[in-house]
Amino acid sequence: MADTLNAQEPRKLGLLTIPGVAVSLLPSLACALCWPAYAALISSLGLGFLASTTYLLPLTGALLAVAVVGLGLQIKSKGYGPFVLGLVSVATILPGKFMIGSNLMTYTGVALLVMASAWSLAPRRSAASASCPTCAPSGEGSHQSV
Repeated sequence: MADTLNAQEPRKLGLLTIPGVAVSLLPSLACALCWPAYAALISSLGLGFLASTTYLLPLTGALLAVAVVGLGLQIKSKGYGPFVLGLVSVATILPGKFMIGSNLMTYTGVALLVMASAWSLAPRRSAASASCPTCAPSGEGSHQSV
């Protein structure tokens, strides 16, 4: 099934990282000026109970897991780079937000997750598009006869 998803729409899989980035951008729920905006957004969606810290850690972890799974589904087409960067970002976001309480660490993890997402959405260069004849696969682009 993963092969079918990778072959059909690899760019849509990269969009799976958006929920993880959105939730991890929420500050440590200490900003008094942000509370009315969060309350309005969450209440308008009927999710007012999620504002408590009891639910915030599992919700953040679940959405970050969705983001990393989306990056993991693209390993065959994009390589391990975006997936590993996504894992590093999750390992930075969760402790930074919930254990240490460091905004710098949290936002660094978010930046890493955005970079992993952008990396997974970027087109991959193929060997067939080599610019010099010696780099092109045999039989293509070679004008010299030996």
